[in-house]
Amino acid sequence: MRKFVLLTGFEPFAGDIVNPSMEATRCLQGKTFELNGDEVVLQAVAIPTEFHRSIEILQQAIEDIHPEIVICVGQAGGRMHMTPEKIAINLDDARIPDNAGQQPIDRPIVENGPTAYWSSLPVKAMVQAMRDAGIPSSVSYSAGTYVCNHLFYGLMHLLATQYPHIRGGGFVHIPFLPEQTVQRSEPSMSLEMIVQGLEICARTAMAEKKDIFLVTGTEQ
Repeated sequence: MRKFVLLTGFEPFAGDIVNPSMEATRCLQGKTFELNGDEVVLQAVAIPTEFHRSIEILQQAIEDIHPEIVICVGQAGGRMHMTPEKIAINLDDARIPDNAGQQPIDRPIVENGPTAYWSSLPVKAMVQAMRDAGIPSSVSYSAGTYVCNHLFYGLMHLLATQYPHIRGGGFVHIPFLPEQTVQRSEPSMSLEMIVQGLEICARTAMAEKKDIFLVTGTEQ
């Protein structure tokens, strides 16, 4: 049987000409692997860095692809690790406008929606698998309040209300690419390592039906 993992990556924003999430997911478009006799196909979709429209494009991709797993990916400049996100909150609070010029402040993503949603991906197992492959990785407990969190929350709300048959969904933040840090004093990660990490995330999400016990908590 053929099964699908939907990967999404954002368009560049805030003056950058590249977004590592789009570049890395593009590299995985159409890649396949075997799991328990099934063929798993990775499908990549570009998402606009825009409030609301990002969720609309994601929902259309879900309708088109019928994935078993959905992993949304976004850039987190300043982070040193690949960071699967644990929780999405029902809040838009944009420090800068999105690519459509929208800058919502202190607004709910879904009016009267739950305060937060947990990821339904095995985030700790994903972190451990990436670490085993030599990829810096850790669990994140804040996806921010910009379009990444907006899409993450929107995804989880869709899975809770319209697509309960989809087995898992969540979000992974990734560092800058090296070329993005020429004029910045920020950490970066090679595209090759990010691509490898995302493939590991997809494989782990498909293979693990529940998460592992792993100490990943933070003090701040």
